[in-house]
Amino acid sequence: MKYAIWVNEWLEHYVKPVSKIRTYERYCGLSIHISKHLGNFEINELSPFILQKFITEISEKGNIKTGTPLSPNTVNAIITVLQNSLKTAFTIGLTDVYVGDKIKRPTVTEKAGECFSLSEQKAIETATLNGKKPKLIGVIICLYTGLRIGELLALEWKDIDFENHIISIRRTSNYSKTLGIFTKEPKTEGSIRQISVPQLLLDTLKKYRLYYNDLADKWGAKWVHSDRLFVREHGEPMSPDTINFWFKKLLNSTDLPHVTVHSLRHTNITLQIAAGVPLVTVAARSGHSRTSTTTDIYSHFIKSQDAVAVQALDNIF
Repeated sequence: MKYAIWVNEWLEHYVKPVSKIRTYERYCGLSIHISKHLGNFEINELSPFILQKFITEISEKGNIKTGTPLSPNTVNAIITVLQNSLKTAFTIGLTDVYVGDKIKRPTVTEKAGECFSLSEQKAIETATLNGKKPKLIGVIICLYTGLRIGELLALEWKDIDFENHIISIRRTSNYSKTLGIFTKEPKTEGSIRQISVPQLLLDTLKKYRLYYNDLADKWGAKWVHSDRLFVREHGEPMSPDTINFWFKKLLNSTDLPHVTVHSLRHTNITLQIAAGVPLVTVAARSGHSRTSTTTDIYSHFIKSQDAVAVQALDNIF
């Protein structure tokens, strides 16, 4: 059997029935690279040499549209599809040997991403609060809490405890081509959490709720009572792409660096570390299941703060 034919059958009959829809869609997108380079080989023809040559090629010029290198994360994801499909082929007897375990994966170093300086944070707050999009208050929430964009868009009014200054994160809002916007539980148990928030943020949310209630009254019976903080015009849950688009336009109107909404989360976490907040607390507020996740991602910044601590001790002594 040609490998391109097998990959398609594997996706439809072995991945789609048991996987999350976003995983299936992701695998389908990655399989395009595999089919282009290896599709004409029969499964039994795929040797460790051919597979490793394929990995080298996509690492150096693997982007189908631009011919530019693919990131190590993308290459590793393609290898996962390759290995799993070959493993299934071996299990059901389509090939005599399994060669997927011979593939050498590229090294991936997870990075914290770009952060905003204090002056840039102030500029973001000013531009957001003075802007024409009230729903861009989501930018302020991410900056003050470090929420992921899926957690932000899944927030409901019942998750905001104005009296005790607490926001509860219980779910995430996601999008797929097949299902559209859908809700699911957070990825890990640690992502379900409660975090304390400042009064300034709660005051801003109270003002936003007045706008929200006016919008609901405007649409009357047509309003969809989803209870979500961030909704489309009729009250239906909002797509993550909408916030990303608005944030990009916001940055375009300023001299701020053009980064993603996720940079707000990185900024929040690095601010906590810089302020000397214990890593256990930082990890809990960030939704990391283990402190090691926080230290792995922010190791460079933690080391820089260690140098500051040494200087402080030197001054004391």
